[in-house]
Amino acid sequence: MMEAAAIDQIRLNFNPQTIATLNLVIGLMMLGVALNLKITDFKRILISPKAPAIGLGLQFILLPAFTFLLTLIIRPTPSIALGMILIAACPGGNLSNIMTYLARGNTAVSISMTAVSSVAAIFMTPLNLSIWGNLNPHTAPLLKAVSLNPINVFQIVFIILGIPLVIGMTLAHFFPKLAVKIQKPFRIFSFLAFIAVVLVALKANWQIFPQVIGLVIYAVFLHNALALSLGYWAGRLARLPMADVRAVSIEVGIQNSALGLILIFNFFAGLGGMAIVAAWWGIWHIISGLSVATYWSLKHPSPAVEVSGE
Repeated sequence: MMEAAAIDQIRLNFNPQTIATLNLVIGLMMLGVALNLKITDFKRILISPKAPAIGLGLQFILLPAFTFLLTLIIRPTPSIALGMILIAACPGGNLSNIMTYLARGNTAVSISMTAVSSVAAIFMTPLNLSIWGNLNPHTAPLLKAVSLNPINVFQIVFIILGIPLVIGMTLAHFFPKLAVKIQKPFRIFSFLAFIAVVLVALKANWQIFPQVIGLVIYAVFLHNALALSLGYWAGRLARLPMADVRAVSIEVGIQNSALGLILIFNFFAGLGGMAIVAAWWGIWHIISGLSVATYWSLKHPSPAVEVSGE
Protein backbone atom coordinates (compact mmCIF):
# COMPACT_ATOMS: atom_id res chain seq x y z
CA MET A 1 0.00 0.00 0.00
CA MET A 2 1.16 3.51 -0.76
CA GLU A 3 2.52 5.59 2.11
CA ALA A 4 -0.05 7.95 3.61
CA ALA A 5 1.89 11.12 2.75
CA ALA A 6 2.24 10.09 -0.90
CA ILE A 7 -1.50 10.29 -1.55
CA ASP A 8 -1.31 14.07 -1.16
CA GLN A 9 0.99 14.25 -4.18
CA ILE A 10 -1.20 12.19 -6.54
CA ARG A 11 -3.11 13.86 -9.38
CA LEU A 12 -5.68 11.62 -11.03
CA ASN A 13 -5.72 11.48 -14.81
CA PHE A 14 -8.89 13.23 -16.03
CA ASN A 15 -8.62 14.84 -19.46
CA PRO A 16 -10.60 18.03 -20.29
CA GLN A 17 -13.16 16.07 -22.35
CA THR A 18 -13.89 13.74 -19.42
CA ILE A 19 -14.29 16.70 -17.03
CA ALA A 20 -16.64 18.46 -19.47
CA THR A 21 -18.67 15.26 -19.82
CA LEU A 22 -18.83 14.88 -16.04
CA ASN A 23 -20.04 18.48 -15.71
CA LEU A 24 -22.79 17.80 -18.25
CA VAL A 25 -23.84 14.54 -16.62
CA ILE A 26 -24.12 16.12 -13.17
CA GLY A 27 -26.25 18.90 -14.66
CA LEU A 28 -28.50 16.28 -16.26
CA MET A 29 -28.79 14.44 -12.93
CA MET A 30 -29.91 17.67 -11.26
CA LEU A 31 -32.38 18.28 -14.08
CA GLY A 32 -33.82 14.82 -13.49
CA VAL A 33 -34.29 15.63 -9.79
CA ALA A 34 -35.86 19.02 -10.62
CA LEU A 35 -38.50 17.39 -12.83
CA ASN A 36 -39.93 15.90 -9.64
CA LEU A 37 -39.93 19.18 -7.68
CA LYS A 38 -42.74 21.70 -7.35
CA ILE A 39 -43.13 25.10 -5.74
CA THR A 40 -45.22 23.35 -3.06
CA ASP A 41 -42.10 21.44 -2.01
CA PHE A 42 -40.58 24.76 -0.97
CA LYS A 43 -43.84 26.00 0.57
CA ARG A 44 -44.11 22.83 2.65
CA ILE A 45 -41.20 24.01 4.79
CA LEU A 46 -43.17 27.16 5.68
CA ILE A 47 -46.27 25.13 6.54
CA SER A 48 -44.52 22.36 8.50
CA PRO A 49 -40.96 23.59 9.07
CA LYS A 50 -39.69 21.57 12.03
CA ALA A 51 -38.29 18.44 10.37
CA PRO A 52 -36.88 20.11 7.22
CA ALA A 53 -35.39 22.97 9.27
CA ILE A 54 -33.64 20.50 11.59
CA GLY A 55 -32.37 18.53 8.61
CA LEU A 56 -31.08 21.58 6.77
CA GLY A 57 -29.39 22.88 9.93
CA LEU A 58 -27.64 19.54 10.25
CA GLN A 59 -26.79 19.47 6.54
CA PHE A 60 -25.12 22.85 6.30
CA ILE A 61 -24.07 23.74 9.85
CA LEU A 62 -23.55 20.77 12.18
CA LEU A 63 -22.29 18.17 9.68
CA PRO A 64 -19.49 20.43 8.35
CA ALA A 65 -18.59 21.41 11.93
CA PHE A 66 -18.57 17.79 13.18
CA THR A 67 -16.62 16.73 10.09
CA PHE A 68 -14.01 19.36 10.89
CA LEU A 69 -13.72 17.91 14.42
CA LEU A 70 -13.55 14.36 13.03
CA THR A 71 -10.59 15.29 10.79
CA LEU A 72 -8.79 16.70 13.84
CA ILE A 73 -9.47 13.50 15.81
CA ILE A 74 -8.55 10.81 13.26
CA ARG A 75 -5.89 13.00 11.56
CA PRO A 76 -6.02 11.66 7.98
CA THR A 77 -3.65 13.05 5.37
CA PRO A 78 -4.44 16.67 4.40
CA SER A 79 -5.96 15.79 1.01
CA ILE A 80 -8.23 13.13 2.57
CA ALA A 81 -9.27 15.57 5.31
CA LEU A 82 -10.09 18.25 2.75
CA GLY A 83 -12.06 15.70 0.74
CA MET A 84 -14.13 14.91 3.83
CA ILE A 85 -14.77 18.61 4.47
CA LEU A 86 -15.81 19.12 0.84
CA ILE A 87 -18.24 16.18 0.93
CA ALA A 88 -19.78 17.53 4.14
CA ALA A 89 -20.24 20.89 2.41
CA CYS A 90 -22.22 19.32 -0.46
CA PRO A 91 -26.04 19.05 -0.46
CA GLY A 92 -27.96 15.79 -0.21
CA GLY A 93 -27.57 13.23 -2.96
CA ASN A 94 -30.17 12.57 -5.64
CA LEU A 95 -30.81 9.03 -4.33
CA SER A 96 -31.99 10.20 -0.89
CA ASN A 97 -35.64 10.51 -1.91
CA ILE A 98 -35.76 6.95 -3.22
CA MET A 99 -33.99 5.58 -0.15
CA THR A 100 -36.36 7.48 2.16
CA TYR A 101 -39.30 5.93 0.33
CA LEU A 102 -37.79 2.44 0.68
CA ALA A 103 -37.15 3.11 4.39
CA ARG A 104 -40.85 3.97 4.91
CA GLY A 105 -39.78 7.47 5.87
CA ASN A 106 -41.52 10.78 5.17
CA THR A 107 -40.79 11.25 1.47
CA ALA A 108 -42.35 14.74 1.51
CA VAL A 109 -39.79 15.88 4.10
CA SER A 110 -36.99 14.34 2.03
CA ILE A 111 -38.14 16.04 -1.18
CA SER A 112 -38.51 19.38 0.62
CA MET A 113 -34.98 19.11 1.99
CA THR A 114 -33.62 18.17 -1.44
CA ALA A 115 -35.33 21.16 -3.03
CA VAL A 116 -34.10 23.71 -0.49
CA SER A 117 -30.62 22.21 -0.02
CA SER A 118 -30.04 22.27 -3.80
CA VAL A 119 -30.65 26.02 -3.77
CA ALA A 120 -28.84 26.65 -0.48
CA ALA A 121 -25.79 24.69 -1.70
CA ILE A 122 -25.12 27.37 -4.30
CA PHE A 123 -24.09 29.61 -1.41
CA MET A 124 -23.37 27.22 1.46
CA THR A 125 -21.08 24.73 -0.30
CA PRO A 126 -18.36 27.26 -1.20
CA LEU A 127 -18.84 29.02 2.15
CA ASN A 128 -18.43 25.85 4.25
CA LEU A 129 -15.49 24.62 2.17
CA SER A 130 -13.74 27.94 2.66
CA ILE A 131 -14.49 28.26 6.40
CA TRP A 132 -13.74 24.73 7.62
CA GLY A 133 -10.97 24.06 5.12
CA ASN A 134 -9.10 27.15 6.31
CA LEU A 135 -9.71 26.42 10.00
CA ASN A 136 -7.98 23.05 9.76
CA PRO A 137 -4.24 23.82 9.91
CA HIS A 138 -3.45 20.78 7.75
CA THR A 139 -5.92 21.54 4.93
CA ALA A 140 -5.52 25.33 4.84
CA PRO A 141 -2.26 25.14 2.81
CA LEU A 142 -4.06 23.14 0.12
CA LEU A 143 -6.70 25.85 -0.24
CA LYS A 144 -4.03 28.54 -0.36
CA ALA A 145 -2.03 26.54 -2.92
CA VAL A 146 -4.93 26.69 -5.40
CA SER A 147 -5.95 30.23 -4.32
CA LEU A 148 -9.53 29.00 -3.94
CA ASN A 149 -12.01 31.81 -4.44
CA PRO A 150 -15.50 31.06 -3.03
CA ILE A 151 -16.99 33.20 -5.82
CA ASN A 152 -15.51 30.86 -8.45
CA VAL A 153 -16.90 27.83 -6.61
CA PHE A 154 -20.26 29.59 -6.42
CA GLN A 155 -20.26 30.05 -10.21
CA ILE A 156 -19.59 26.38 -10.89
CA VAL A 157 -22.19 25.20 -8.35
CA PHE A 158 -24.75 27.63 -9.76
CA ILE A 159 -24.21 26.34 -13.30
CA ILE A 160 -24.38 22.68 -12.24
CA LEU A 161 -27.23 22.92 -9.70
CA GLY A 162 -29.03 26.23 -10.14
CA ILE A 163 -29.62 26.35 -13.89
CA PRO A 164 -30.79 22.70 -14.24
CA LEU A 165 -33.03 23.21 -11.19
CA VAL A 166 -34.78 26.20 -12.81
CA ILE A 167 -35.10 24.47 -16.19
CA GLY A 168 -36.47 21.26 -14.67
CA MET A 169 -39.01 22.97 -12.40
CA THR A 170 -40.14 25.25 -15.26
CA LEU A 171 -40.63 22.26 -17.53
CA ALA A 172 -42.55 20.41 -14.81
CA HIS A 173 -44.78 23.45 -14.21
CA PHE A 174 -45.74 24.18 -17.83
CA PHE A 175 -45.60 20.61 -19.19
CA PRO A 176 -46.51 18.38 -16.20
CA LYS A 177 -47.54 15.36 -18.27
CA LEU A 178 -44.28 15.41 -20.19
CA ALA A 179 -42.29 15.83 -16.95
CA VAL A 180 -44.03 12.84 -15.33
CA LYS A 181 -43.42 10.76 -18.45
CA ILE A 182 -39.70 11.46 -18.76
CA GLN A 183 -38.53 11.95 -15.16
CA LYS A 184 -37.96 8.27 -14.33
CA PRO A 185 -36.08 7.28 -17.53
CA PHE A 186 -34.23 10.61 -17.38
CA ARG A 187 -32.97 10.00 -13.83
CA ILE A 188 -32.00 6.41 -14.67
CA PHE A 189 -30.14 7.51 -17.81
CA SER A 190 -28.26 10.31 -16.05
CA PHE A 191 -27.31 8.04 -13.14
CA LEU A 192 -26.02 5.31 -15.48
CA ALA A 193 -24.15 7.92 -17.50
CA PHE A 194 -22.47 9.16 -14.31
CA ILE A 195 -21.46 5.61 -13.39
CA ALA A 196 -20.05 5.13 -16.90
CA VAL A 197 -17.96 8.31 -16.69
CA VAL A 198 -16.60 7.31 -13.27
CA LEU A 199 -15.75 3.81 -14.53
CA VAL A 200 -13.89 5.26 -17.51
CA ALA A 201 -11.93 7.53 -15.18
CA LEU A 202 -11.29 4.63 -12.81
CA LYS A 203 -9.91 2.57 -15.67
CA ALA A 204 -7.55 5.41 -16.59
CA ASN A 205 -6.28 5.55 -13.00
CA TRP A 206 -6.53 1.89 -12.03
CA GLN A 207 -2.84 1.58 -11.23
CA ILE A 208 -3.31 4.23 -8.50
CA PHE A 209 -6.69 3.30 -7.04
CA PRO A 210 -5.83 -0.06 -5.35
CA GLN A 211 -2.79 1.54 -3.71
CA VAL A 212 -4.73 4.30 -1.95
CA ILE A 213 -8.25 2.97 -1.35
CA GLY A 214 -7.23 1.40 1.95
CA LEU A 215 -6.32 4.84 3.27
CA VAL A 216 -9.81 6.26 2.69
CA ILE A 217 -12.09 3.32 3.52
CA TYR A 218 -12.03 3.86 7.28
CA ALA A 219 -12.31 7.65 6.95
CA VAL A 220 -15.37 7.42 4.67
CA PHE A 221 -16.94 4.74 6.89
CA LEU A 222 -16.61 6.90 10.01
CA HIS A 223 -17.70 10.04 8.17
CA ASN A 224 -20.81 8.45 6.67
CA ALA A 225 -21.72 6.82 10.00
CA LEU A 226 -21.37 10.24 11.63
CA ALA A 227 -23.70 11.84 9.07
CA LEU A 228 -26.40 9.15 9.37
CA SER A 229 -26.17 9.11 13.17
CA LEU A 230 -26.25 12.90 13.42
CA GLY A 231 -29.49 13.03 11.45
CA TYR A 232 -31.04 10.15 13.38
CA TRP A 233 -30.24 11.32 16.91
CA ALA A 234 -31.02 14.97 16.23
CA GLY A 235 -34.44 13.89 15.01
CA ARG A 236 -34.94 11.69 18.04
CA LEU A 237 -33.91 14.42 20.48
CA ALA A 238 -36.26 16.84 18.69
CA ARG A 239 -39.03 14.25 19.18
CA LEU A 240 -39.89 14.08 15.49
CA PRO A 241 -42.20 11.31 14.24
CA MET A 242 -40.11 8.30 13.29
CA ALA A 243 -40.94 8.68 9.59
CA ASP A 244 -39.47 12.20 9.76
CA VAL A 245 -36.43 10.93 11.67
CA ARG A 246 -35.71 8.43 8.92
CA ALA A 247 -36.06 11.10 6.24
CA VAL A 248 -33.70 13.49 8.03
CA SER A 249 -31.13 10.77 8.75
CA ILE A 250 -30.99 9.59 5.14
CA GLU A 251 -31.00 13.11 3.70
CA VAL A 252 -28.02 14.09 5.88
CA GLY A 253 -26.21 10.78 5.27
CA ILE A 254 -26.54 10.70 1.48
CA GLN A 255 -24.31 13.45 0.08
CA ASN A 256 -23.93 14.67 -3.49
CA SER A 257 -20.43 13.26 -3.97
CA ALA A 258 -20.78 13.78 -7.72
CA LEU A 259 -20.79 17.54 -7.14
CA GLY A 260 -17.73 17.04 -4.95
CA LEU A 261 -15.90 15.33 -7.81
CA ILE A 262 -16.75 18.19 -10.15
CA LEU A 263 -15.27 20.75 -7.75
CA ILE A 264 -12.18 18.61 -7.15
CA PHE A 265 -11.37 18.36 -10.85
CA ASN A 266 -12.22 21.99 -11.57
CA PHE A 267 -10.32 23.55 -8.68
CA PHE A 268 -7.89 20.96 -7.26
CA ALA A 269 -6.61 19.30 -10.45
CA GLY A 270 -7.85 15.87 -9.34
CA LEU A 271 -5.97 15.93 -6.03
CA GLY A 272 -5.60 12.25 -5.12
CA GLY A 273 -6.91 12.04 -1.56
CA MET A 274 -9.87 14.33 -2.26
CA ALA A 275 -10.87 12.52 -5.45
CA ILE A 276 -10.63 9.04 -3.91
CA VAL A 277 -12.70 10.16 -0.90
CA ALA A 278 -15.43 11.56 -3.16
CA ALA A 279 -15.40 8.52 -5.46
CA TRP A 280 -15.49 6.01 -2.61
CA TRP A 281 -18.16 8.02 -0.77
CA GLY A 282 -20.31 7.77 -3.93
CA ILE A 283 -20.06 3.98 -3.75
CA TRP A 284 -20.24 3.58 0.02
CA HIS A 285 -23.24 5.80 0.69
CA ILE A 286 -25.28 3.70 -1.72
CA ILE A 287 -24.31 0.57 0.22
CA SER A 288 -24.90 2.10 3.65
CA GLY A 289 -28.05 3.96 2.58
CA LEU A 290 -29.67 0.89 1.06
CA SER A 291 -28.69 -1.18 4.11
CA VAL A 292 -30.30 1.32 6.49
CA ALA A 293 -33.35 1.68 4.22
CA THR A 294 -33.79 -2.09 4.02
CA TYR A 295 -33.58 -2.45 7.81
CA TRP A 296 -36.09 0.33 8.36
CA SER A 297 -38.42 -1.06 5.67
CA LEU A 298 -38.97 -4.06 7.94
CA LYS A 299 -40.07 -1.85 10.86
CA HIS A 300 -43.21 0.24 10.64
CA PRO A 301 -42.47 3.81 11.82
CA SER A 302 -44.40 4.73 14.95
CA PRO A 303 -46.35 8.01 14.79
CA ALA A 304 -44.29 9.51 17.61
CA VAL A 305 -40.87 8.81 19.04
CA GLU A 306 -39.42 8.44 22.50
CA VAL A 307 -35.74 9.16 22.99
CA SER A 308 -35.30 5.90 24.90
CA GLY A 309 -36.46 3.64 22.06
CA GLU A 310 -38.31 3.34 18.76
